[in-house]
Parts: sequence; C-alpha cells; structure tokens
Amino acid sequence: MARAVLEQINEFAPSSIARSRKETLRVGFCTSLSAGGLRSSLLDFRRRFPEFRFEMWERRRSRLSTKLQNGTLDIVISPGKLPIECKNVALWSERVLIALPEDHALANRETIYWTDLISETILMSKYDPYWEFEDLLTSKLVLPNERPRIERHDVSRSILKSLISMRLGLGLMLESDVGVRVPSILFKELRDGTGPARVDFSAFWLDATLGSALTNFLTILQERYPPLS
Repeated sequence: MARAVLEQINEFAPSSIARSRKETLRVGFCTSLSAGGLRSSLLDFRRRFPEFRFEMWERRRSRLSTKLQNGTLDIVISPGKLPIECKNVALWSERVLIALPEDHALANRETIYWTDLISETILMSKYDPYWEFEDLLTSKLVLPNERPRIERHDVSRSILKSLISMRLGLGLMLESDVGVRVPSILFKELRDGTGPARVDFSAFWLDATLGSALTNFLTILQERYPPLS
C-alpha cells in the first residue's frame, strides 16, 4: 500500500508541480522506511532544514541508477553498488533476519542458524536487496543440495510478509523491515559461527546534482555515519 501511494505521488509530481532543485531533495531508495538509518536521517533532515521538501522514489536498483544518471534523482540509498560511475559513501549496515510464522517449529529457538533453513522454503522478493540475500544463501550454504527451496515473487517485502503469514514459507528481511509488524509473524536473527550476517548500505550521487538540499543531506549523513579511519 505505501509503495503504491509513493508511486502515484512520484508519477504526478514531476508533471504538475514545478519545484526548483534548491527546494527539493529527490531520494531514490530500495529499503524500508518503517525503521532504520534512512528513516532517521530523513527525519533529522526535515527537523534541521524545514525549508526543503522530499520526493521519494522506491524502485529497483537498476531503475534508480538510470534516474540518478539522467538527473531525475539527487541521491540513491541502496545496498551493494550501482552499475554507473558516480560518487558514493558508505553508510550503515543492517542485520539479516528471518521472518517466520509465530507457530513455526523454529519460532521458539533463541538462535537460528543458516543450516536450520535447509529443509525450509524461502520466499524471495525480486526487489532489492534480493541479490545480497541470494549471495548470502550461497556463501552460507555452499552445497546446492543443502540449500533451502527458493520461491521468487515479483512483490515488495511488505507483501512478502503477508505471504509468510499465510504460511507459504519463510523470508529473509532486514532490520529496517521490522518497523511495520504483521500479526502472526516473528523476526529472528540469523547466525553462523562468525555471528550475524549484515547488508551494507551506501549513498550514491552525481556532482551535477549537488544543490543546496543534497549538500545539506550529505552533511547529515556524514555526521551520522562518519567514515572509518
């Protein structure tokens, strides 16, 4: 529902509302806004710079790259890398969680390991960060015959939660996905011998779009997530 509303707003805004780049921060993302680093950074930006407005674009990583390159977006917040040449800075990382029905056999486990998923069905969204999730499954469960069955669906992770609540399988999620709860679903941390798995997020932008709004937002990101020395 939230994604559909954002898409309607985004399709309407460019053709009907004339806004200068100074007034607008155009953010592309492929993560949840229910919790986590992007939500808190945007709230901080709104509090400190109320003169600017947002335009939010939730899309696949490939489409966000195109929109950044053609100037439709000022900045993209995404896991992994973008397939274009642009500026970037590392931000936060999020733990990978497993979402499962509350009456599932693993629900009472204090710790769930990747090897516990071998006999399960994993529901996978075709939206980002599904590449990171599939890479993790491959690296944590090396032998193909020891991996869970994967079912791919062309839906957002919010819809994936509904499928999990219908007991059609389990799902890999990020910490930011926990902000919106679905009745009858639990979130548990996935671990192996080295600890929890994490997905890293970065900000991507072009110097050509470096207006006042983007400059101020980058300042906030650098304050909240200073580079490691």
